[in-house]
Amino acid sequence: MENNNKPVVALIYDFDGTLSPGNMQEFSFIKALGMSARDFWEKSDKLSTENDASNILCYMKTMLNEAKYRNISISRTSFTKFGREIELFEGVKDWFKLINEYGKSKGLEIKHYINSSGLKEMIEGTSIAKEFEQIFACSFLYNSDGIAEWPGVAIDYTTKTQFIFKINKGIKKISDSVEINKFVPENERPVPFKRMIYFGDGETDIPCMKLVKQNGGYSVAVYKPDDEKKQRKAEQLILDGRVNFVSPANYKLNGEVYNIVTVILDKIKSDYDFDNLLQKHRRDAEKLFSQ
Repeated sequence: MENNNKPVVALIYDFDGTLSPGNMQEFSFIKALGMSARDFWEKSDKLSTENDASNILCYMKTMLNEAKYRNISISRTSFTKFGREIELFEGVKDWFKLINEYGKSKGLEIKHYINSSGLKEMIEGTSIAKEFEQIFACSFLYNSDGIAEWPGVAIDYTTKTQFIFKINKGIKKISDSVEINKFVPENERPVPFKRMIYFGDGETDIPCMKLVKQNGGYSVAVYKPDDEKKQRKAEQLILDGRVNFVSPANYKLNGEVYNIVTVILDKIKSDYDFDNLLQKHRRDAEKLFSQ
């Protein structure tokens, strides 16, 4: 939505591997279980392959199974506490203030969103949770005692794309299946694709990164600094035409991600002003001939 004639720009982030250097479950939850990350994910993958089931639903089921077996609290509050231990890439904590101020200096309103297959309750426990307009991520259903008992939302690499359209149309509720399917002309949508920047780190983000890029927005693939294997995978995405830019996941002032995004914001503002100028001249011409 436009606020005081300021165009809104949506910065949309995956979480694990994009803002954080690892899977969020590994920083404290799996440690609390007394398991290794390898053992946990092997159990989850086995459950998925043996039942030909969603790997996202199976990791959530494995979290419930292993926590109950070890009498580890699986309340919403405990998940949020686990989230406080999640590590972030360098510069992430200050990133939002930096980029918000830059956007403001250009006459843009910046809004940040999470689009993740990780756990919403854990993300809500991080120090950066307050920075997001909306957190679209997996979550549990809780009983009357506040204990997790069943997956409520499971987001995989394909279902992630629906949330791009929700942002595009200004829809905040995950349960909304009516408004999302209504036709809305592109120029009347709160956040056009051409004013989106999507950040992801790998294969699970490809559909979203490609969707945003194909519709006139911008996609940035990031990778863990000094990880050559992940760098090569990210760089391949450029060659495959799936992303616009690739950068190490360092969000510090004047770092590569910062420089990429500020150039994109400059272009978005120039394109916005250019479109307004075109429309003004067309209106002037129509007014002349209507007299």
